[in-house]
Amino acid sequence: MEAIVKQCKKACPFLHNSTTATLSKLSRMPAPAGFASEVSGNVRTNALTTMAQKCPVMGKAIAIQSKSYLRTSARLAKHPTLPLKQAALINNENEARVAAAVMAALQGQTPTTHSTHSKPFDYETLYKSELEKKHQDKSYRYFNNINRLAKQFPKAHTANLQEEVTVWCSNDYLGMGRNPLVLESMQKTMNKYGAGAGGTRNIAGNCNLHLQLETELADLHHKPAALVFSSCYVANDATLSTLASKLPGCVIFSDASNHASMIQGIKHSGAKKMIFKHNDLQDLETKLQSVDIHIPKIIAFESVYSMSGSVGQIEEICNLAKKYGAITFLDEVHAVGMYGPRGAGVAEHLDFDLNARYPHGNNGGILDKVDIISGTLGKAFGVVGGYIAGSAALIDMIRSYAPGFIFTTSLPPVVVAGAKTSIQYLKESTKEREKQQLNTRLLKSRLAQLNIPVVPNPSHIVPVLVGEAEACKVASDQLLREHGIYVQSINYPTVAKGEERLRITPTPGHNEHMTNHLVNALETIWRKNGFKRVNDWKNEGGRAGVGINAPNSKPIWTDAQLRLVSGRGTTEIRSNPVFNDATVSENNPQVMRITTTEKGTKTEETYGTGDIFMSTPGSVSKLDESAATPLRRPTALNVFWEGQSPKNNISLFWSISHSSPNKRDRNRLVRIRQNNDPYLKVKNHRTTEIDHLA
Repeated sequence: MEAIVKQCKKACPFLHNSTTATLSKLSRMPAPAGFASEVSGNVRTNALTTMAQKCPVMGKAIAIQSKSYLRTSARLAKHPTLPLKQAALINNENEARVAAAVMAALQGQTPTTHSTHSKPFDYETLYKSELEKKHQDKSYRYFNNINRLAKQFPKAHTANLQEEVTVWCSNDYLGMGRNPLVLESMQKTMNKYGAGAGGTRNIAGNCNLHLQLETELADLHHKPAALVFSSCYVANDATLSTLASKLPGCVIFSDASNHASMIQGIKHSGAKKMIFKHNDLQDLETKLQSVDIHIPKIIAFESVYSMSGSVGQIEEICNLAKKYGAITFLDEVHAVGMYGPRGAGVAEHLDFDLNARYPHGNNGGILDKVDIISGTLGKAFGVVGGYIAGSAALIDMIRSYAPGFIFTTSLPPVVVAGAKTSIQYLKESTKEREKQQLNTRLLKSRLAQLNIPVVPNPSHIVPVLVGEAEACKVASDQLLREHGIYVQSINYPTVAKGEERLRITPTPGHNEHMTNHLVNALETIWRKNGFKRVNDWKNEGGRAGVGINAPNSKPIWTDAQLRLVSGRGTTEIRSNPVFNDATVSENNPQVMRITTTEKGTKTEETYGTGDIFMSTPGSVSKLDESAATPLRRPTALNVFWEGQSPKNNISLFWSISHSSPNKRDRNRLVRIRQNNDPYLKVKNHRTTEIDHLA
């Protein structure tokens, strides 16, 4: 019997995952009370045969064998009861017959007959039936034809090349997908290395650029190592499934609002999971207390939750992890590039000043407490791909065991080069994320004035609650068709039913005119369709945080971090570290000279990397960082520079000229006049209006 069980284990998934000792124990246990056995005769019914009858293969074999027992039961009844030894022989013989029948079924020896008159399965009908369910519950997904225009960001054209719209829902949060330095780096790399990767990382697809990118990512997150994946969905799935499957008896604690990629990774791991209420520390701790401290545990959560804009309690969760012997897996997908002095995410931002001064590991910050960080290259960094960062041993283990990393083509060098340049740029430049935050504040404020329901949150996401799938689709369609604005509707299962919304994401490229147009369009649509406003949701008891009497969430970026002075901002100019002074180009500002005229005396100053400017009515001043006060208030300015100043980086300085102050180019010097409506006047009499000073 032992040999038969071993043979069966090779063919049956259940037996394969069970030890011989476990199966032997089941065979000695009685069948559950009330179980109606199909096995009769002299075959003993036990817990193992009970489970076997539920199996589609073994169940049939046992049923066939039981029929022979029924036929012999009458014959056996005519004979007197046998002595115990003889009865045992018969029982052993019967068990052998059952085992033989099972083996025959597993080996395909039991003939199975099928009707030759039945129709084959109708696959197409199933496909259509499943799609009809989507249409019926209004969760069917429509994909708009939107083609982003790099030189006109955030503009795009639709299927009609002449029809342009403004995109307000892109995850290219900072517009890095069209950054001149990123594009230049990618073009040079493609010309040199071609379009594709050539293979997996293990076979012909691992180049020096991949290693350089992983070094940049490890440095960004203050970790010893990092690993790049084809996407962050794959990174989350592969890492969680591999890690949890390797940790013996692992239990994963997952936030209820975690992304689908994390949920899939947890499922694929086969580990036990415990879901805690979104951002509920008490519920998390209660669940942690229920598991022995010696059992491996992973707490999986996010920093910025993409559909609500809520922010995870990173430090508190890390403290709980340490207390109960768990490790932390933090998804920073919607935060990298957006938060922190170097764009490492919310964990870095929580110790903003510390990480600005000491941008490395073991500085005592919260980043050091997080064990594993996952991020994306496809959102704020503007390219595509995903990654994880953690200890050297962890990264090497995932690299060596994760199928999602091993068996897929690696990112092409052209993509890797673009991602590397983008990360390096955003480590140095803060102006893009600062401008994005200011635009987010402006939009949220304007919508609040109109009582249009925005799910409250402290992040850069602006979720406008509609609350019904069909109505949400109507709002999205009307924005596109009637107002030239593209905002995708978000329905179930991305958000819960009844919490459908328009997810709006301001960028640095959205100006005040675009914001006014969006706000007016939303007001028109809300009036036209009678959509619920904040007060309506409040009267219904609130929904998704709207209409609930709760304190307003303070933005992650503080006024001080945004360097707001009396309601006005300062802007920082930094050159990109990838290039040196010998490679200055039109798209790489290195030097800005400002000539000031004050009471007839001309003074020329040169501004370069790290210099900070403050714009106020009547002045443009270089700031002393320590004192943060203007050094002078000039009455007139002549401004010129080497290198093209990126448009909108400093409201005062537009892309007009890349001339040097020589005799030939004097006619290009720009005189800036300050009054109630600032404007730039070029000597050729072309006047360009500019936004109010930041």
